[in-house]
Amino acid sequence: MSPMTIAAVTLEDGTYVKIVYSSPRKRGREIFGGLVPYGEVWRTGANEATELTITNAVLLGGNVIAAGTYALFTIPGEEQWTVIINRNLGQWGAYDYDSQADVVRFDVPAQTIDRMHEAFTISIDDAENEIKMAWDSIAIAIPLTTSP
Repeated sequence: MSPMTIAAVTLEDGTYVKIVYSSPRKRGREIFGGLVPYGEVWRTGANEATELTITNAVLLGGNVIAAGTYALFTIPGEEQWTVIINRNLGQWGAYDYDSQADVVRFDVPAQTIDRMHEAFTISIDDAENEIKMAWDSIAIAIPLTTSP
């Protein structure tokens, strides 16, 4: 089971940020480098590709992203992940992923964490200005700030 989950926050300037994703469970499986191969485009969750909605322009990983709704893909790696913001919505998985529809790609470091996460989790930490993702014992943080 991979229930649909929403992470949402209103930033200090009034920008609303919402991420809709399905949250798969570990269930004893090897996750990164196993169920989710390294070096391949991942839907960043389960079922439909994860979607990011923002009501005003923001900076993600230092890149300006205009207001709108986007597919959010990642390419997990052992030391870093590539984050992909893509225009094509409503995709099942990453099977029809088209890099021509990418708005931006950027890399963030992957971290091994002490706490194991049974469920894939996305949270938006407006105090630290980050979108955080964690599953198993791996986490990433995507810098998120309001656009200048």
